[in-house]
Amino acid sequence: MKNTVSGNGNGRHAEIAGAGFAGLTAAAALARRGWTVRVHEQGPELREQGAGIVLWHNSLKVLQAIGAYDQALADSMTPPYYETRVQGASVSHEHFDGLPWRTMTRPHLHKTLLDAALRAGAEIHTGSRVVSADPRGTVTLASGETLTADLVVGADGVKSQVRDAIGFTQDRWKTRDGITRFLVPRHKDELGPGEWDNVIDFWNLEPRYLRVLYVPCNDRELYIALGAPAADEQGSRTPIDLDLWTSVFPELTPVLRSAAKAADPRYYGYQTTVVDEWSAGVVALVGDAAHAMCPALAQGAGCAMANAYTLAVAASEAPDGEIEESLVRWGELERPITDRCQQRSADYAATRGMAQGNQFTVENLETARYDPTDPDRHSVSA
Repeated sequence: MKNTVSGNGNGRHAEIAGAGFAGLTAAAALARRGWTVRVHEQGPELREQGAGIVLWHNSLKVLQAIGAYDQALADSMTPPYYETRVQGASVSHEHFDGLPWRTMTRPHLHKTLLDAALRAGAEIHTGSRVVSADPRGTVTLASGETLTADLVVGADGVKSQVRDAIGFTQDRWKTRDGITRFLVPRHKDELGPGEWDNVIDFWNLEPRYLRVLYVPCNDRELYIALGAPAADEQGSRTPIDLDLWTSVFPELTPVLRSAAKAADPRYYGYQTTVVDEWSAGVVALVGDAAHAMCPALAQGAGCAMANAYTLAVAASEAPDGEIEESLVRWGELERPITDRCQQRSADYAATRGMAQGNQFTVENLETARYDPTDPDRHSVSA
């Protein structure tokens, strides 16, 4: 897939590894600033794996800045509350005091970002795998071809070959729990009376830990994530053990039946990746390549999109010959808030603390409230 930039270029070129949320956000933001941009996606087609997602103020501001906001809103929703239930009893209803947030399917968000990148003039190449990069500004493809750029963006996920080829120092670990994700019909009529437009976090802690995160994405589609320890063979089994899940969460039987019919479900373990630096030379890492995090605070995509956008701004504003220095400064400014979110998410995943309800405190919503498009954001927070 290709769409060539026309007119008003700034003479700079970017090569981006990965056409996920971070890579497409960076592509759109750079291309809108006059860069020629080429995105490499190793898969044979452009598609988003996964089910649903929660976006907060930080990523919604990015969508506005790259001209993708209206499209994102067109097939998404803002649930009335984020509800937490433990052992079947509701323990909290959180509405975030007017903080903008939105739920949608991951394919819808991916299509929205892809369209924004193409409109801006980015080139998207499928079946193109980046196998290595050099801090001086080159990428090497699996075909053996070497490409040169003013900026290289490693947005190629938790198993980033850009990151590993350069040798960024990193620490990676998994927690005891994981999830299996599904996108299923809403089944509202079959679920019966209840607040089924809420995001509902169902926790079963005794006699065993099992969890269902219920996220309505629009009028038709529902995202559910089934959580269980990796060591629980029955709970982490795919296809799911329908008898087990309906015995623990009988009120969700209609949607669980749909989940049991899903093709090729996968159980994902929670993983955290901490990289000492986000850049080397003119190569920058964004998204899971730099800061994969547990999904406790629903900020993995938000941080990826925010950091991809601010990277594009920082590189664009750098004087000629100073992109390397601008990337260092970008990392120094942007990573503290991501680091705090990543650590909090890891702590909640380790302790299962979100089961207490009312956990979206001012501190835990720090990243969600952040506006990466505000040029004065650091002076304000200081």
